[in-house]
Amino acid sequence: MDRVALRGLRARGHHGVFPHEREEGQTFVVDLVLGLDTRPAAAADDLTKTVHYGVVAEQVVEVVEGEPVDLIETLAERIAERCLGHEAVREVEVVVHKPEAPITVPFDDVTITITRSRA
Repeated sequence: MDRVALRGLRARGHHGVFPHEREEGQTFVVDLVLGLDTRPAAAADDLTKTVHYGVVAEQVVEVVEGEPVDLIETLAERIAERCLGHEAVREVEVVVHKPEAPITVPFDDVTITITRSRA
């Protein structure tokens, strides 16, 4: 399976279990690796036979900016479902970064990584 990666997609969301996270929001960063067979697109030089990563990026931002959830696990699942909605995508790895997580000790990042595929 071939891979198309999008790294560092940024959007402001209102996800989290604490009221201030829901009210103030924070920046989330998303990395994606989409698994698909790019041979048909390459052979025909045809965008319709692959995944349009610009559209995927816009959809991921819509999810992050959309309906708030408590857990980044839920957010990652919603992003994966959206990616798998593209016909060419057979598998997706989603990493959601929450660099502004409400942690009381110094830290660089909090992430969740999930991998989902078509059944």
